[in-house]
Amino acid sequence: MAIATLIAAGRLDERLIGEATERLPGASFAGWIDEGDAADLQFDGDPVTARRALAEMEGIDFAVHPHGREPVRLFVADMDSTIIGQECIDELADYAGFKDKVAGITERAMQGEIDFARALAERVALLEGLDQRVLGECLKARIRPNPGASTLVATLKSRGVLTMLVSGGFTDFVRPIATRLGFNRMGANVLAVEGGKLTGQTVGKVVDAAAKRELSEEILASRGLGPESLVAIGDGANDVPMIELAGLGVGYRPKPALARVADGLIRHHDLTALLWTQGIPRSQWKS
Repeated sequence: MAIATLIAAGRLDERLIGEATERLPGASFAGWIDEGDAADLQFDGDPVTARRALAEMEGIDFAVHPHGREPVRLFVADMDSTIIGQECIDELADYAGFKDKVAGITERAMQGEIDFARALAERVALLEGLDQRVLGECLKARIRPNPGASTLVATLKSRGVLTMLVSGGFTDFVRPIATRLGFNRMGANVLAVEGGKLTGQTVGKVVDAAAKRELSEEILASRGLGPESLVAIGDGANDVPMIELAGLGVGYRPKPALARVADGLIRHHDLTALLWTQGIPRSQWKS
């Protein structure tokens, strides 16, 4: 049978569980993960239909496991607006005085309205001439992990899970955040620099939606694992292929393009909610 995890911290009661049970064919209560916070239901029927039904409920987050809960061995996370609360290129552009123009391109790319590689090239070109030192200043002043990020990564690593942070942003931001939070691996774009100034170009292969999926596939293959062993989380259209690959793909405050394909949605809680989707009670979380 399939499993649906319901999350409503401090508010998950008989009424909410009853409503969810009525929405899912053949559903029954399977047990608490943390009483009053998160619980599992068992159900029959189409997982896609179940996801849509649960997404209509007010005030809950959820995950649908079509074949039961598979042990996670690889965790891959998008960075901007997922693991951190900002879009790094937008914040960087703010230093250059044209954040609104760059942010508009970013939003269109995350909504899936324009090709990511094209959007990246347009935005990076606007950064030409910016002093390289601004990258570190922006990181220190503006970039902050989202609540729950540290606990999420630490807990998964304590259980032997390999963790990777991927981004269509830049290594100057991604590497420090990955190190700070303890990710095992990272992947991002490299900004070209000459004479201490940004050239307005990137170096090497662009990390876009396809590359995020390819990086995940490469690690799975190198470890002899199937997609069912992958848990992935992201927020925008650039994360869709990675989310579709994963045994459990979760949208964090997702754009509509991602919400439509995700197995689970975190819209109301912090990133530790992903631990409940894995059946990990609060007493086993690490900091």
